[in-house]
Amino acid sequence: MRALLQRVTEARVEVADKIVGSCGPGLLVFLGVGEEDDEASAERLWHKVHGLRIFADDAGKTNLSLADVHGEVLIVSQFTLMADCKRGMRPSFAHAAPPAKAERLYEYVCELAERDVPHVGRGVFGAHMNVSLVNDGPFTIWLTV
Repeated sequence: MRALLQRVTEARVEVADKIVGSCGPGLLVFLGVGEEDDEASAERLWHKVHGLRIFADDAGKTNLSLADVHGEVLIVSQFTLMADCKRGMRPSFAHAAPPAKAERLYEYVCELAERDVPHVGRGVFGAHMNVSLVNDGPFTIWLTV
């Protein structure tokens, strides 16, 4: 499972010119699910995302987690995070999870987030989405579990 985390002041996702998910200050999480991933992978990933100390404390040091700052989250499924570009010029997605499995695990991560975070926005699995964000920092983390 792979996630691209962006610390944001705000983010939103649109499908067919309609806002379907958004968040205020917190994290935008782009989520890729691999063929080997399972519920345990999802739990490890969410635990890491929720506890990762990437928010500034009163001294300006990145000592606080999403939980500490009561931040919001927008989670967007993005199978292209599973791309393998080692050979040739065309990315291979051979190691991405099949759509049914990927959607189930994406939904599971969203459910885990909803258990811990006051506001969780979602994208629409499999849809063409337009994502807008204001990156805070910028601060972007690549996470693989």
